[in-house]
Parts: sequence; structure tokens; C-alpha cells
Amino acid sequence: MITTQKLNPIDDETLEEIGFTWHTDTDGSKYVSDELVEVTQEEAEAYYEATNAIYDMYVEAAEYVINNNLFFDLGIPFNLIETIKKSWENDVHWHIYSRFDLAGGVDGQDIKLIEFNADTPTALFETALLQWAILKSNNMDEEHQFNNVYEAISENFKKLITLFDDTDKFEELYDGWKILFSSVEGNDEEEATTKLLQQMATDAGFVTKFEFLQNVRFDEDGIYNTDDINYEYWFKLYPWEDIAVDEPELATTLTNIIQNQKAIILNPAYTLLFQSKGMMAVLYELFPDSPYLLKTSFEPLKGVKQVEKPVFGREGANTKIIDADDTVITQTQGPYDNYKKVYQEYVEFPKDVHGAKYQPGVFFAYEACGLSFRKGGNILDNMSKFVGHVLV
Repeated sequence: MITTQKLNPIDDETLEEIGFTWHTDTDGSKYVSDELVEVTQEEAEAYYEATNAIYDMYVEAAEYVINNNLFFDLGIPFNLIETIKKSWENDVHWHIYSRFDLAGGVDGQDIKLIEFNADTPTALFETALLQWAILKSNNMDEEHQFNNVYEAISENFKKLITLFDDTDKFEELYDGWKILFSSVEGNDEEEATTKLLQQMATDAGFVTKFEFLQNVRFDEDGIYNTDDINYEYWFKLYPWEDIAVDEPELATTLTNIIQNQKAIILNPAYTLLFQSKGMMAVLYELFPDSPYLLKTSFEPLKGVKQVEKPVFGREGANTKIIDADDTVITQTQGPYDNYKKVYQEYVEFPKDVHGAKYQPGVFFAYEACGLSFRKGGNILDNMSKFVGHVLV
């Protein structure tokens, strides 16, 4: 059973002052819950250890996919395969941040991987800043969280330069390289998230600039902002699979830019391998005895309750929960039905006293660095609520 603490929510005006404008859902309900999930120190440490172990498995699985040319199995668009290979070969293509969605971890339930949001994960602003602000506004010790997301990502930006060395060497090695940050104009959440990441990189010591995606110029010589300044790094809050499908000319140009070493793109193209839910079928094949993995296959599982979901999809769209007798219990609609499907053994999310279900999410930046929760029903969609946590 999930236990929570009630708290005084931050008012909308204050939220907007700190840049959090998406505080109210389309039905008029508040997106941020007025409670905190209670988590013990031991449970937080278990989330940390599990997420680090799962990431290591993903690295091994990606190498396996590349070596065995399994891109089609994962639904990877053909026009990004060479880009993925190139970004995987060279350590300078550094994975900045990601988020694991899990089940369990509280009240004695085993931690299980649900999926990996490796390329453009949401809830960064909420996890890194908002749940800290909630504790502070309720006169609680803001250190009583598993949450060093801001510091961890800032340090991970430094590793673009130092790689596996100590980040204390950053100032010695840094030579003025610049990062251009981009999101699509008209989406407040994505713009605020991108600018938060920009601030993290600025804090790390980089020269940075923000430019809406549609204003960025790409050619064979590199990536430029509207002032025609060339940038060595480009961060885009725009999914790689959308670039491949919706912007094929851009995909070709970015491939050439990476092949010719004219710029480094963040998150790297290889995170599309991690992003594919098909990778969980590969993980289960390689690590069937892992305590963190649910049975997952590219074919429907026989005689068990399971979840069908597209290899690429967001916010629970195009997801089915199927009973052991093949009856569809519940499903959601969405734009991702044309993608290949995977089938994952069903597991219950932990519940509170009212029956609401909670899915823990753990951010990863070189290591696990922060916990938060989403609250909702059987399938957590875009109407699920953000819930912070407190260590007890």
C-alpha cells in the first residue's frame, strides 16, 4: 500500500513565476497532486541500485543489437541506422539524461522495468525543481528526497568534455565549445524543459544559446542559429523517431553532420535503440534471470495477463491490457498504432488507500539521480498526475 502525506499545494501564480505553466489539465484538474509519497531510505537505495543495473543491461543489449543487425526488430527507421552506429562507436556522443519507468519498489513489492524514456523524457522540470519547491513551501527539509537531478545533469554535461575522467578536469580541457538548445515553438512545457537543461549546461561552464527548432539552420558544415553562429553541440527536445519519419531530409543532413564530425547531437542517435520498447524483448532474451525484468516478447505471450504496446509511443497511447484468455480488458487510442508491438507480462502498480495506482520514475544521468511518481489508473496516460516524494 502506498502511503502519502497531505500538503499545501503551491498556488498557480507562484508556479507560473518559476516557469511552470502546465499546472492545470484540460479537464480543469490540477496536474500536480497535493500529496507526497512516503519512501524509506532503503527503498530509495533500491531504486538507485536497480536503475544503475538496468542501464548496464541496456548498454550490453545495444551492443548486441548493433552487432547482430536487429534494427528492424526494434522498429528503427532505416534512415537512422548509420547515424546510430556512428554515434555508438565514439564516446564523445554522450547520453545526457533519461528516465526509467518502473513498477513496485515500495511496500515490499519487487522493482520491475516498465519502459525506458531515453531520448526526450518528460517530467524533468517537475522532478528536478518542483518537488523540491513543494517541500520548501511546506516548511519541510528539501534534503529529504532522492533527488539530485539538477546537479547530476550539470555534472553530466561536463562529461561531454572529460568523458570518463573526473569532472574536476573540465576547466582544464574545455576550449569554448558551445551548445545550442532547441524545442518546437508553441509548447510551454518543452520550452521550459529545454531552457532548464540549458541552465544546467551553463552552470556546468558551457557557452549556451536557445533557438526554436524551426529557426535552426542545418547544412553540411554544421548547425547554426539565426545569428549564423556555428555550434559544436546541438540539443534537441524532439524525438529521433519523429525526425526519421516526419523530417527525412533533416535526418539525412544530421547523418552527414555526424559522419563528418561537424557537430555532436544530444541526446545521441543511439538513444533511439534504448527508446524502443522492443529493446525490452531483447533484454529478456539476454537476461532472463534478472529480477528487474518482466517477460517480454515480440509475439503475444501465452496464457498470461499482458500489456501490448507500440515500440514507439508516448503517454500510454495505443496500449492494451489483455487478460490470460486473450480478452482485452482496457485500451487507449493514439497516433502510434502503425508501429510494431511488444508484449510484456502485466504487473500491478502499487496503490493507495483509494485505489489510485502509482508508477515510480527514476531519472538517470551517468547514474540514477532522482525519483518521482505518476498517479492514475491501469494505463497512465496524459491525464495522470505528478506526485513528489519524501524520505521517511
